[in-house]
Amino acid sequence: MEQDSNSEDDSVGPAEDDAQPPFPHGLSDSEALEVLWQVRTQRRQAEPDLPDTVTCLTTPEGSIVYLVGTAHFSDSSKKDVATTIRAVQPDVVVVELCQYRVSMLKMDEKTLLKEAKDINLEKVQQAIKQNGVMSGLMQILLLKVSAHITEQLGMAPGGEFREAFKEAGKVPFCKFHLGDRPIPVTFKRAIAALSLWQKARLAWGLCFLSDPISKEDVEKCKQKDLLEQTMSEMIGEFPALHRTIVAERDIYLTHTLRQAARCVEAPPNAEKVPAVVVGVVGMGHVPGIERNWDKELNIHEIMSVAPPSRFAWVVRNVLKGAMWGLLGYTCFRASKGVGRALLSLPTVQSFLENIQKPSV
Repeated sequence: MEQDSNSEDDSVGPAEDDAQPPFPHGLSDSEALEVLWQVRTQRRQAEPDLPDTVTCLTTPEGSIVYLVGTAHFSDSSKKDVATTIRAVQPDVVVVELCQYRVSMLKMDEKTLLKEAKDINLEKVQQAIKQNGVMSGLMQILLLKVSAHITEQLGMAPGGEFREAFKEAGKVPFCKFHLGDRPIPVTFKRAIAALSLWQKARLAWGLCFLSDPISKEDVEKCKQKDLLEQTMSEMIGEFPALHRTIVAERDIYLTHTLRQAARCVEAPPNAEKVPAVVVGVVGMGHVPGIERNWDKELNIHEIMSVAPPSRFAWVVRNVLKGAMWGLLGYTCFRASKGVGRALLSLPTVQSFLENIQKPSV
């Protein structure tokens, strides 16, 4: 669920003003740690001037969470993330990713652009093996949507998360956490929550998505009022889908952010002090995290995946039977065709004539 990292992206070095100060000779390890801690404290702005997309949340212990609401295909969101991390010098950075999507942190924009567009049979098989037939196919359809947006904008998703990973590596003592619920759980719960008719309608809509998308449309996703209006329209269409993909993940992200905001130990005496956290999430999750911030949360409830219903089991096996039947019939027809082709060969006909002649 969580992953710590203090490493930097090798392709991007720290800015000149972010370079670590030279240490006096002869410092012990504990003294060096204390110097680094002081350097970060000096860089941390007491009253930072942050973008409008940042929401500030606090804990009873005095920890502060700076929640950066982003649009996933936005250059300005990357700037908002970098500005916030540099200003507040956090103890922890939490991003809306899980271990199944962590690879996008290390891939460059060109590779991600290619991956998003290249949906092949191997990807389909891998998604089905990892998530099951229905969830895997839904994942592939969502990849198709991502590829559509990528092609329209010429920009790969996740730039704000890569920016957060890079900037976190420049902050002394900063940990990097993956804060999202594992994607297989989300897909399985989403599919289980939909009726067969809703699954068909959703798949149809995703398959034939072709509306043009501009960078201006993406930037509008950072406006809370407009985004909540869009969410309301989606709730009317697929309320169960909104609950599993948005509302439940709001709860999970809230839980992860609160865990990250626990007090940290300050050198040299390991004194417990309030933490500073930067959370990087899609703007659509910000209202839900705010609503859940002071509530008691039940994480186990949203992590369980119910077994498939009897009806779903019957449908799945009927589909499997139909696929195997079609494959068998195809092989049968192909074998008949091959047989006829062989029988038409002069060599085969001569051989058959010879074995049919009565022996003398």
